[in-house]
Amino acid sequence: MRAALLYTIISAENKLLLEAAKARGLELERLADAELQLELTEPQTEFDGILQRSSSYARTLYTSFWFEQAGAYVCNPYAAHHLCGDKYLASTLLAKAGIPTPRTYGSFTPESATKSASALAFPLVMKPVFGSWARMVHKINDREALEAELENREEMGHAFQKVYYLQEHIDKPGRDIRAFVVGNECIGAIYRNATEKSGWITNTGRGGTATNCPVTEELNELAVRAAHVFGEGIYGVDMMESGNGLVVHEVNHTTEFRNSIAPTGVDIPGIMIEYFVSRLKR
Repeated sequence: MRAALLYTIISAENKLLLEAAKARGLELERLADAELQLELTEPQTEFDGILQRSSSYARTLYTSFWFEQAGAYVCNPYAAHHLCGDKYLASTLLAKAGIPTPRTYGSFTPESATKSASALAFPLVMKPVFGSWARMVHKINDREALEAELENREEMGHAFQKVYYLQEHIDKPGRDIRAFVVGNECIGAIYRNATEKSGWITNTGRGGTATNCPVTEELNELAVRAAHVFGEGIYGVDMMESGNGLVVHEVNHTTEFRNSIAPTGVDIPGIMIEYFVSRLKR
């Protein structure tokens, strides 16, 4: 059985995964996506399995697709990356599957986006359809702020920046939840707490702090259901506490976890590697 970790950089998470694999007798080879030369007309690979950890969404999509066509098991699969990584598609699928999720509109012009905003009411949240670490995620409090943000986005060159994703603002209690789903189980969860540095955004990469969140029966059931909308694999499911219970606003296809090991007390990279090996053996 020959397997590799596919990466853009050897991040803290990737180091932990390599160490966890070695401790379990699996020598994960290192594949830097920047160095790949993939023959599209004849995809062939010596690898049985690929643990997909590319930082680039574009490289993740193309390499996952290629290795799957070459016959390797890729974790997570191409379809999961494609659907989770596009918020427009992900929100549509979550809602269709009956997962409680914030009310969301998609529009393609400033005029239609303004009408969508009126249907949602202020405050609302505007996000890019692609992206992580809450980059370009803005809380829009009024019509004036909306017009300014729409004008900024119209000046951007990329066509996907002109896909307007507007979402209901959930009045959360200064925190949200990141739940880690591996296979058919939520193995742990954290509260991501807002701080003075992070403002209303709770992402730990932006200054939010992580504390343990108990995995209740409700949380486990919802997290696994949300993850399975995109197929079995390894996910970070982001939830918010609303007045009507938990709502899922995002499912992460290449989840970060280094800030979650200590507060949860869970060997997250070890469990991820064990799952990856178990799938390879199927």
